[in-house]
Amino acid sequence: MSRRIFIWVAHPKENSLCRGMADAYQTGVEAKGGEVRRIDLCDMRFDLNTDGYGADATPLEPDLIAWQEAVAWADHILIVHPYWWGAMPTKAKAVIDRALAPGFAFKYHRRGLGWDKLLTGKTADVMITSDTPPLLDTLLYWRPGRRVLINQILGFCGVKTRRALQFGSVKTAAPEKIRAWIDRARTLGVRAAA
Repeated sequence: MSRRIFIWVAHPKENSLCRGMADAYQTGVEAKGGEVRRIDLCDMRFDLNTDGYGADATPLEPDLIAWQEAVAWADHILIVHPYWWGAMPTKAKAVIDRALAPGFAFKYHRRGLGWDKLLTGKTADVMITSDTPPLLDTLLYWRPGRRVLINQILGFCGVKTRRALQFGSVKTAAPEKIRAWIDRARTLGVRAAA
């Protein structure tokens, strides 16, 4: 049985290193016979604003419903995004805020502080591109974007992160370094499908 892998390119621009890395990852997955569904943030249309959850929450637009369906379908998820001000871009975070909603991704218990993780059993890879060198991000800032995505978003919903890699500094990387990152993304895709 082939693995079902959802690739989410969480970069708001059509042409980006994130997209190139996702292309390579997808090539690796498909070379091993994995099934792929893919959504690129730049193609998604939805209202970025939300007033939170509850009976008066804004209904999800078709692109957010398709994103939820891809997450539900997948055994494994790849999220690839740029690092802007220590986190993913606003539009990507809006997808998380709107689509990883109670009843889909988690469910709070009626009493106390507990919750059920509704996406348990799924795994994920995370690839982040940044101008901040990864070592500097670790030593100076303690990897805020990675920690939030792995622990407070994916982990909160039950998704176990297998690999979280940060590639940088993009602005100072030579072409051969970029090619090495693309090759690594392809290898990660092969591993994800195996």
